[in-house]
Amino acid sequence: MRLPRRAGTLAVKSAAFITVMCCALAALLGGLVHVSVTDQTVARARDQALSRLADATTAYEAGDALVPGSAIDPPGLPSRLRTLAAAGDRGTMVAKDDGRPTMWAAGPADHGRALAVAVDYSQQARTIAGLDRSILWSSVLAIGATLLVGAFAVTRVTRRLHGTARVARRISAGDLDARVHDPRTKDPTRPQDEVAAVAAALDGMAASLQSKLLSEQRFTADVAHELRTPLTGLHAAAELLPEGRPTELVRDRVAALRTLTEDLLEISRLDTGRELLETDAEALGALAERVVRASGTETEVKVVRDVWVETDRRRLERVLGNLVANAHRHGRAPVVLTVEGKEVTVRDHGGGFPEYLVAHGPQRFRTEGGSKGHGLGLTIAAGQAEVLGARLSFGNAIDGGAVAVLTLP
Repeated sequence: MRLPRRAGTLAVKSAAFITVMCCALAALLGGLVHVSVTDQTVARARDQALSRLADATTAYEAGDALVPGSAIDPPGLPSRLRTLAAAGDRGTMVAKDDGRPTMWAAGPADHGRALAVAVDYSQQARTIAGLDRSILWSSVLAIGATLLVGAFAVTRVTRRLHGTARVARRISAGDLDARVHDPRTKDPTRPQDEVAAVAAALDGMAASLQSKLLSEQRFTADVAHELRTPLTGLHAAAELLPEGRPTELVRDRVAALRTLTEDLLEISRLDTGRELLETDAEALGALAERVVRASGTETEVKVVRDVWVETDRRRLERVLGNLVANAHRHGRAPVVLTVEGKEVTVRDHGGGFPEYLVAHGPQRFRTEGGSKGHGLGLTIAAGQAEVLGARLSFGNAIDGGAVAVLTLP
């Protein structure tokens, strides 16, 4: 029986436990049966030998011929039994006589000699040996059958647990439509075991999380759409104001609000997961230089190895532009953008990314303490990178500075 991977640990441990318990139980029962049958067999043979010894003693004391199988100090008599008889006591012992199992019974005779009777014990020995073999094979078969049944039962449980864990990983990766759909949770007449309870709890948690996230996404999109129209009018009105410092301040704040609104709209579109790519062949080095020129910042571009990539130019420019802008806003010069094959690195020489961002990625509306911005730039960069099928990672250089690495597919 093939056990599913990743569920093997529990299955192997359970199989080992079942095997150990079966072996212990088989050994206990086998030992009890062996001891019981051996005691009965030896008792019957001992009674037979003592009976013959009594007949032989009677004949010897009467001066008659000894019964067959009896003798005075026979050469095969065990020394311990000979010593016991010489001391005036009677006893029995199973020993070998010419290679054959024999039940000996001995008692005292005259002049310190021993009167002994030998009873063939071969049949009884063969019976006990056969019983031991039967116990051994029966135990092996019982252990094998129990192990197979136990492994089958445990495998069913571990397979369900493995499926539940797989769904949990899909949910963690962002697939909020993933569900376990354990059949036991659908049918109330079926017994609800612990695995079904875990599956039902996971499905309920995923449904609740999905509902809350959808509500948040709808709220974000609705707010951004509702703000767009009055901000357009406000921007037009600001352009009509007379030139001066107050007008500049108004126009600056209106522009910031428009940027924030557009960012929110972009995030809401990314949240839907329905963005479509418009791919074309692009030279990565030339695209990086265009992004830096458009940013109007003093950013050094290093093209170690240029390549052509099939990508969505607009989205890739958006990712690199946000990374460069973030480096200048939160870091310190010099800011360096490096192209090496399909890997683009943006590094500054400031204080580096905060620990939460390196560990969990960017979070909207969460920024470094005291810094400007709304925490949406890196969030949009990460979302657009995901649409591109690229991997965007964040870290800190050993000698200081934040490092963002975009790896294209």
